[in-house]
Amino acid sequence: MLDTRKGEALLAVIDSGSFEQAAVRLHLTPSAVSQRVSALESELGMPLIIRGKPCRATVAGHRLVQYLRRSRLLEDEFLADSGAGPAGPLSVALAVNNDTLATWLLPGLASFLIGEQILLDILLDDQDHTYTLLSQGLALAGVSSEAQALRGCEVQLLGAMRYRLLAAPAFAGKWFPQGLQREAARVAPLLQFDRKDTLQSAFLLRELGLPPGSYPSQYVPASEAFMRAILLGLGYGMLPELQYGDLVEKGELIDLAPDKPTDVMLYWHTWRVQSPKLERLGEQLVAAARGAMRQG
Repeated sequence: MLDTRKGEALLAVIDSGSFEQAAVRLHLTPSAVSQRVSALESELGMPLIIRGKPCRATVAGHRLVQYLRRSRLLEDEFLADSGAGPAGPLSVALAVNNDTLATWLLPGLASFLIGEQILLDILLDDQDHTYTLLSQGLALAGVSSEAQALRGCEVQLLGAMRYRLLAAPAFAGKWFPQGLQREAARVAPLLQFDRKDTLQSAFLLRELGLPPGSYPSQYVPASEAFMRAILLGLGYGMLPELQYGDLVEKGELIDLAPDKPTDVMLYWHTWRVQSPKLERLGEQLVAAARGAMRQG
């Protein structure tokens, strides 16, 4: 049996990134935290933490962290439901991409979260990278563009989030007076979310044969600010239909490639063994996503 105190020490170090910060969280000394983690490593016969700045979990440490997070959620929910523990809200760590958070996620879950007393601990990353947060044990479930389930997990298709390459009318008139053309795209400033974002670069490579680095780029790593930057004419880029709504119809945005939308398939990943509340949360999330995104 795993010692609860040692497991909590391991989680605190991974979550905070250092033994010193973990000690503050647990109201212990850094030496005491280190001793608990070292004792756990000795008992299991394997290193669990790569000691550095920040501290990181080893492969074995990732697997143990995954187990500890699920175990803690199951225990908290059982104690609350049985009356043997505090009936306060449960905290659930979800890995989601920025555009999901900016569009359908919170409206689709709000009433359910309030009714079930669930607190969200949202971990944001690109849809191609949220899968890593799950594999590292940092999240209990998540939304990802990865269709392959992790070992011990289940995956469900949520739908397609459709993106279009958009620009403000004045920007389109200045940089693309003859439409989206290769030579114009070489000099027009492109907006990208961050350096993990490949939506724009993949489109330009596929449609115009322009490799990354052959055009000027700027980065705006926030969904609302990204759309605002396009509306202000700072650059052109991909926006999801769920975010820009009717702005194309109103003429506030121009679709530079109306016949070439980009669909990003999103999937819901959860562990096969999960708490009842997390299972109900998953059911609500899947229903909300399928009601908002394109199906088929």
